[in-house]
Amino acid sequence: MRRGIAATALVASFALAATACGGSDSGDKADGPVTITWWDTSNATNEAPTYKALIKDFEAANKDVKVKYVNVPFDQAQNKFDTAAGASGAPDVLRSDVGWTPAFAKKGYFLPLDGTEALADQAKFKPNLIEQAQYDGKTYGVPFVTDTLALVYNKQLFEKAGVEAPKTWDDLKTAAATIKAKTGVDGYWGSTAAYYAQPFLFGEGTDTVDASAKKITVNSAAAKKGYGTWLSLFSGKGLHKADTTADAYAHIQDAFVNGKVAAIVQGPWEITNFYKGSAFSDKSNLGITTVPAGSTGKAGAPTGGHNLSVYAGSDSAHQKAAEKFVGFMTSAKSQTQIALKNSTLPTRDDAYTAEVKADPGIAGYQTVLASAQPRVALPEYSSLLTPLDTELLKIAGGKESLDKGLGNAETAIAKLVPDFSK
Repeated sequence: MRRGIAATALVASFALAATACGGSDSGDKADGPVTITWWDTSNATNEAPTYKALIKDFEAANKDVKVKYVNVPFDQAQNKFDTAAGASGAPDVLRSDVGWTPAFAKKGYFLPLDGTEALADQAKFKPNLIEQAQYDGKTYGVPFVTDTLALVYNKQLFEKAGVEAPKTWDDLKTAAATIKAKTGVDGYWGSTAAYYAQPFLFGEGTDTVDASAKKITVNSAAAKKGYGTWLSLFSGKGLHKADTTADAYAHIQDAFVNGKVAAIVQGPWEITNFYKGSAFSDKSNLGITTVPAGSTGKAGAPTGGHNLSVYAGSDSAHQKAAEKFVGFMTSAKSQTQIALKNSTLPTRDDAYTAEVKADPGIAGYQTVLASAQPRVALPEYSSLLTPLDTELLKIAGGKESLDKGLGNAETAIAKLVPDFSK
């Protein structure tokens, strides 16, 4: 976001720096508790209150540690942490997007947590979530909340049309046409955003890059097939045309929650908003299933979410306190409380209690987590979606061909990973 003027940004930078690392400026006393700082990047209104309550519980049980809580807007946090860590003034704990983990680990900003109190329960976490917290054989974060994409659908509209949840993209096309014919409502509305197009690549057994081979694969035959399927879902009976406006996300979401479209691909961060729509005042009407499979017969969606990571630049006392705090916040008890209050997905199976799974949204998304594909442990991986966002929008809007758009994306990605071949 480009808001404010340079002076305002500078003041904000100083303010965050002052609240960062719990080192010599933290006010710690030799005989007093260690004060650590946590930069939380969650929603300050809806999610943060739950975390603040847990901090009080942690401090009550650990008199030797105090936690200074700082909520940092998600869209600013990556750059702010990068700057602060480079100046040895970063917070002791960061709620890090899974896509940031390998980049910060490569720079030496994150502490390896293998064998520490933070990761004492490693066996309790879903293996694919531990994998996406790793870089170069070491684990640099503990999975805190997770998400992935699923096909969410209106059960009533599907039942009225006499169709079942589709297993493949071809099944979805057939179902969409039937839903349109029987109900008058479009069956599916797809997104032009690159993140939402990833399942089409995974369904063809490919990705934007092959990190092990150091090869760019976004313009490969398999990728073209996947993107070709993605593009085909914007035209046809019961398939909504591509929305290329700046408000496309809101338009798709609004149509779905109010029963104007029968199915979309979406993540669990919208669970609470689904229930606010007229179509899902009865929560049980929300259907959630794995994204359809591609020609390989396999379905896959990107793993999202956040890890709690510990800053490698602080002293051992602060690192130990941070590890203890991370272990507490990612415990089964804490994750259960977070899920119940925030409707987010736990990262460990023992946090999916009967009470947590009473929410059909959470229960539904838990069933699709097995198909979530860990992100490639490549520091530049998240940035590869940026040129694709630009090109896919043009392709979906009919402003350039699929071949030209993917060629342009390949050229742009080559600049981000110059040691990769095409």
